[in-house]
Amino acid sequence: MDEDQIYKVQVLDRAIALFEALSSESGGLTLIELSDKMGLHRSTIYRLLMVLERNRYVTKNASTGKFFLGFRFFELASKVIRNSDPAREARPHLERLVAEVGETAHLCVLDEGEVLYLAKVEGARAVRAPSIIGRRYPVHCGGAGKALLAHVPPEVLDDILKRKGLPAFTRSTIVTPAQMKIELQRIRDRGYSVDDEEYEEGLRCVGAPVRDYTGNVIAAISVAAPAFRLTQDDVPVVAKAVVEAATQLSAELGFRQPVREARARVGSLAR
Repeated sequence: MDEDQIYKVQVLDRAIALFEALSSESGGLTLIELSDKMGLHRSTIYRLLMVLERNRYVTKNASTGKFFLGFRFFELASKVIRNSDPAREARPHLERLVAEVGETAHLCVLDEGEVLYLAKVEGARAVRAPSIIGRRYPVHCGGAGKALLAHVPPEVLDDILKRKGLPAFTRSTIVTPAQMKIELQRIRDRGYSVDDEEYEEGLRCVGAPVRDYTGNVIAAISVAAPAFRLTQDDVPVVAKAVVEAATQLSAELGFRQPVREARARVGSLAR
């Protein structure tokens, strides 16, 4: 790489660092504050700001002298969102998850109080968890469903429980609202859900939420397997893989939570 290329890469690195600095401060930053935060000379920051402001990536408040991210980012983000297809973007993550745990993985969403299966990648084993893309399943007794239900607003939860009820499918199905709310709090605390033969005897499932750029839960990734292969002792290990896949997909969709936070939380449960 020649000196000109090295310089261009250095400028790009500095511009990205500037974007990160501005995105971390909702109240904006002055030229001096940016210089201190980034450890660069004010003249270097100033030149970057002038180019970025001219192209609407940065805007300046004339009365305070503080700089903010510009509306050009909003325009670009809107295009990304319009072109986003969670099912398509989830597939590589599902494939890696299946390669790691050897069981069938799904991407599901909450629709009209039910779980809708959008995508799946099957494991190679002859005995696999049954599922059909486009089919709806009860939300209260599956791994993906409970991961989704745990993150709806309280009023939405109450409405779903009232409209759909909590019918028993097996002896393990949670059938009272009070028990369900305790279970959903447990899911929020540990970061993943478990269907412990609640929908079908002999079937166990682990799910984790997928978030979009706003932080809202928009989908769930789950792994389902025969209970004799996915034992209760195996659940924390599989949960680590499921949470990591969901976290990586969330990051791809714009969610800002560091991957290491999700790994640390589930990792502590596996020990």
